[in-house]
Amino acid sequence: MISLVKALPRRWLGLPVIAALLAAVGCSATNRAASDLPAPTPTGQQAAHCSALHTKLPATLEGMKRHALQSDSDFIAAWGEPTITLQCGVSRPLIVTPGYKRYNPYAPTIEIGGVEWLPEEQPDGSVRCTTSKREAWVEVTATPKYAKNSGEFGMLTGLSDVVAKTVPYGTI
Repeated sequence: MISLVKALPRRWLGLPVIAALLAAVGCSATNRAASDLPAPTPTGQQAAHCSALHTKLPATLEGMKRHALQSDSDFIAAWGEPTITLQCGVSRPLIVTPGYKRYNPYAPTIEIGGVEWLPEEQPDGSVRCTTSKREAWVEVTATPKYAKNSGEFGMLTGLSDVVAKTVPYGTI
């Protein structure tokens, strides 16, 4: 369940902010095909967490079936058409990377099922949500069409429980 958007200073904003973010997402652009995405290449403990996550991912997400990808990797998965993709072991989002020109250590996050997610609208209109405070970065991207149709972060509701169980709380 979506709790609330969090930002420092600690201001709690309700679901209207989340709905406004998604309403801002256009509906004409599409993201790259999941089969075109290069799989992340985490190593060590991050790779182990990502492999554990991969084995627990649901066969369906928001009523959409998981489908095979050209890359047979434990670090990437996709559901439905338009596609929702999950990548595990990705790099830290630039917005929370010191030295980045738009660095914002207080970027707003949402908490769903005990997992914090950082939502970012992409240039193509898709929405990318990346975990924070986990021992591996997990990124979920939804096309504009899906985000507009769902009206919420339902795909994260279906994934947060699995992330919480397989990728421990912590920092990288």
